[in-house]
Amino acid sequence: MNIEPPSAVDGDVASNIGIRKPHPAIAPYSLLIFDWDGTVMDSIGRIVSSLDAAARLTGQLPILPPERLQSMIGLSLEKGYQLLYPDADPAWYPNWIAHYRQQFVHDNPTPCQLYPGVKETLVELKAQGFQLAVATGKSRAGLDRAMAETGTHDLFSVTRCADETASKPDPQMLDEVLAQTGIPRDRALMIGDTGHDMQLAINAGMARLAVTWGVEGAASLSTYEPVAVLNSLNELMIERY
Repeated sequence: MNIEPPSAVDGDVASNIGIRKPHPAIAPYSLLIFDWDGTVMDSIGRIVSSLDAAARLTGQLPILPPERLQSMIGLSLEKGYQLLYPDADPAWYPNWIAHYRQQFVHDNPTPCQLYPGVKETLVELKAQGFQLAVATGKSRAGLDRAMAETGTHDLFSVTRCADETASKPDPQMLDEVLAQTGIPRDRALMIGDTGHDMQLAINAGMARLAVTWGVEGAASLSTYEPVAVLNSLNELMIERY
């Protein structure tokens, strides 16, 4: 891989470059494809509370427990609505999605930020020559807004969102990432925190790595046979000895 130094690296991040090395599990790959919510960004609390508020404001939908609402994270909103409310009238969907977006973007005060250390880790990975991409259930507007707020847009060469391609676990978004980057399938690794991410990779014939600081734990994620199960994204870089 060609070493490409990151741009606009602050002093704290720059001081780590060369001190840590990639985890052995990711060494065979040149393209790392990240899920966003629950993997890169600690947004689960805001998503779940916004989903709860949207159901209450819509009026006709059942009120579901948080663990049930979490089960849709990673999917497109349309696919998530169908998963959560299989018996609901499809005519309620526009009202529900409008309430959800209003809550998530404007009204919900629940903190939503990158997990600690993630930006530094992404900068280090890029400096090591990895190409970085995103495959997410977020909308294009939602991902662009999150990247602008966190200053992470320039770290990723390709991003694919659920409203511009098929939702997870359909492999189309990963196929499109591969086509755009020109990276062979066996050199790409999908990284995520849910079974939706793992099944997406399986359906695309791609290796996968799980992180447990998001929606699902090690026991459930291990059933998808990832190359590794890590506690956090920061473990993608390890100390040199």
